Amino acid sequence: MNDQDLLDLTSLETYGRSCLELAQRRLSEFGSIEEIAEAEERLNAYPRLNRLEEPRDVQLFDEDVSAEALARAKQTVLEGRLFTEHTAAGEATRLKLGTKFLIHPVQDLPVDRIAALISGELDRTVSSAEVREELDVEPSGLLPLSLGWRHMLQLSYDIHNLAQEAGLNPGEVLARQRLLVVLNEKTAEQILREFIQARFFGFSGQGVLFMIQPAFHGIGLKDGRFFFDAASKKRLHNHGQLVMQETMDNQIFRLAASGNRVPLPAAEYAAILEASDDKLSYNIEDLGYLTGAIDWPSLAEALRLGREGYAMVMEIVANNPDKPQKGALPAFDLELNRNVMIESFQLMGMPNRDLKYLNKNFNHFPSPKKSWQALREKKLPMPVTVKDGYLYFQPIQGDINFLVKTAFVQRRVVRPIRAWKSASNTPAALNAMAAQDRQPGFSDFAQRVLEQKL
Repeated sequence: MNDQDLLDLTSLETYGRSCLELAQRRLSEFGSIEEIAEAEERLNAYPRLNRLEEPRDVQLFDEDVSAEALARAKQTVLEGRLFTEHTAAGEATRLKLGTKFLIHPVQDLPVDRIAALISGELDRTVSSAEVREELDVEPSGLLPLSLGWRHMLQLSYDIHNLAQEAGLNPGEVLARQRLLVVLNEKTAEQILREFIQARFFGFSGQGVLFMIQPAFHGIGLKDGRFFFDAASKKRLHNHGQLVMQETMDNQIFRLAASGNRVPLPAAEYAAILEASDDKLSYNIEDLGYLTGAIDWPSLAEALRLGREGYAMVMEIVANNPDKPQKGALPAFDLELNRNVMIESFQLMGMPNRDLKYLNKNFNHFPSPKKSWQALREKKLPMPVTVKDGYLYFQPIQGDINFLVKTAFVQRRVVRPIRAWKSASNTPAALNAMAAQDRQPGFSDFAQRVLEQKL
């Protein structure tokens, strides 16, 4: 029996019990959580690290998409057959600014505070003057929008413009869209209120789905038995938890006009996925998104690969050589005879500077019911981490690449990742927001939403 066989995805309660059973089975040789912490790298190590080579047969695609492929991609969006998933549960622990969706630069990030946050991160003094040299505008010069509002508005704005370009009614096209927003327990109620306040950012209330990803207490060990310790801090079990949660009954819900939650059976959610040509998983911290929520070359390539039977598409991007970040490593596994994507904590401490390429983390899932069904049946592996003296599981969304036919793709001109991951990225993030504000008509579009006139 492998780890996945022990996972029971009937409900969050059965998932939690499974975590304890899994810890008991895998880690009973250890006498304490401290011993597990010492062995963490070994426990999580990819089993064939000595059998890896550079990825092979990576499919290259161009920024210049053929007229036919572009038209097909646009039609997919216009007809509401692109399902988008927006993960807004992250707490921005490295940024130290709370839930990323709610970060409000005008209110939260005066230049002096940015300088202090960067200084704390770099362990050297960074002056306000140095920060201003990197900024296109003062934070107070941005539109008064949180990161979450900017994220949702950009998709709405792009689809609104696409509909106008096609000579269609933008409201009708926006009403066809289907999207899932994943929240955390701490800030879910506030964000749900904001969706109602913004009238779903122009989308239909019927088409916007939500899911709340719960945090779990840490697991302690006493007298040879593992248990959830109520004295520990609650933490999310990574993105792999949320995609497995999506396979459970009544975890996904809509908001009724009254504000009440209307839960969806798993079969209804599966039917929505079955009606979609592609599911695209978005990261809220990506900066390129702020001036183009729909990456047409990437979508066109995913749709093409979907027609060839692929159920997952992972894009390889260049790491930033000046500020290399951790991330998933693409490689060819000689034993499996296929490309794989391996998360950074499975690499036995490989330095970030040695990660030449990374996964972009905007994963496409053509014919998305295929990957959903594979998750439901096969589940994900369950790596572990120890934080503050407690054990937590951290399943990886990217490990879906081991469950379904997956294509690795790369642009002919490779782009580095641009993401708001840390305080040092804050000036670049604010500059991306300034560029978003400069888009023709974006300010007026945002104002209409703020005034509920969209």
